[in-house]
Amino acid sequence: MKKLILAFALSLLANGAYADAAKGQEYYLEHLRPLFGYNGEEFATQHLKVEWKRYFKKDAAKFIKKYSKKHPESAEFLASDEFQTIAPDIRDFAIKYAADSGELPACN
Repeated sequence: MKKLILAFALSLLANGAYADAAKGQEYYLEHLRPLFGYNGEEFATQHLKVEWKRYFKKDAAKFIKKYSKKHPESAEFLASDEFQTIAPDIRDFAIKYAADSGELPACN
């Protein structure tokens, strides 16, 4: 039984199950909004859920490439270890409030 519980706990960690959309919203407002210039709703609704998932695959490589080009002033932060730490939460925030989610964030 202990092995089963340990295996389950490890699978949650491996799948990034601890990412949090609410934290992602906070991180977006604190770190990315000043760089991008638009509120959380404008950010999250730029793409569909499937697109956000694609952008955040492989350490958010496509997200970093696209948004560094779109907002050159953000390139240094997006390339940082700090961004890599918060990226899973920002990913969950973007997916939760994506254009096809039907939900709206309560942040401006």
